[in-house]
This record gives sequence, structure tokens and C-alpha cells, in this order.
Amino acid sequence: MTVSVDGTNGITYPLGTGVMKVGPTLMTAQNTTSGTSIDFTGIPAGVKRITVMLNGVSFNANANPQIQIGAGSIATSGYTSAAGDYVPTANFANHTSGFVLAGATSSLGVAGNNLYGQIVITNITGNTWCSSSNLSGYGSSTNTATGAGTVTLSGQLDRLRITSTAGTAAFDAGSVNLLYE
Repeated sequence: MTVSVDGTNGITYPLGTGVMKVGPTLMTAQNTTSGTSIDFTGIPAGVKRITVMLNGVSFNANANPQIQIGAGSIATSGYTSAAGDYVPTANFANHTSGFVLAGATSSLGVAGNNLYGQIVITNITGNTWCSSSNLSGYGSSTNTATGAGTVTLSGQLDRLRITSTAGTAAFDAGSVNLLYE
């Protein structure tokens, strides 16, 4: 048996006419330098865990970042989600429009603040997914935030969007990528 290793796309094993993939798949990083949302589509059937990585992501206006997922289209309601940050005081936010990533008056969402960290979204059962996030922000203020949430989709997850809870703030710096397994 021949085994090939690709650091980006895991390990593959030739199997007759097909190839079995083992390990995570890293998608192509997307610059977050314009637009109000970044979509990742074509997430294959059978995915059980998605990790979203933020590298210096910033908005041009005060905005609370969020992740939305979908089956055929992005789900914009039905989430049970909360996040909080703790410096200099505790700030919390609850949202039903996506997995919120920071508190309501968070310094993480201040215009020009660069966000770093990851969000892990895991399949619980069927079409039900849960999220867990850890972010830090550097720039106009320094802070950390954690969040969690759940949503049940109408079908099999095949897409993900990063945006703001208002949906109107434009990205102006950084990049985002997605790893699925």
C-alpha cells in the first residue's frame, strides 16, 4: 500500500478506484479586507468538526463579530448563543442570529481592533451543532472573549459565514480560514 502525506490536506490512501482521506482539510484562507461577510461553501457531507481561525480580523466600525452556518443557505435565526469579555468590566451578549463571539459592548468589536483566535463548531447529533470560541483583540484596546452556542439546521451543514451581528460593518484587515474534519 502506498501512503502519501500532504501537510495541508491530511493523509490519503489509494483504494482501488477511489481515495480515502484521513485527517483534517484546510480550506483556502480568505482576506478580510473588504465586504460585510466572508462565506465558505462546499463543506462536504459527513463533516463533524469545523475550526474557524481569525488572524488580525478587523471591522471599519464598531461591530460584534458572529459566525453563521447553514444547509443550502445561511441560517440567520434559531441560534442560542452567548459570549462575554471581562476587561475592564464584564460585558455579555446573547444572540439568536448566529454564534456571537464577544460581549455586547465589547472592546473586541471596536473599529480597528484586530481579532485573533479560533471558533470550534462540532456536530452533536443529526443536524445539531454547538460552538465554542476564544478570541483576543489588539489595537485600539486589548481584551479577550469566550462564547458558546447551539443551533439545529434544516439539513446537512455545507456552508459557513463570518460577519457582524448588525451585518453592516465592513472588514478592513486580516484573514480568516477554516479547517474541517
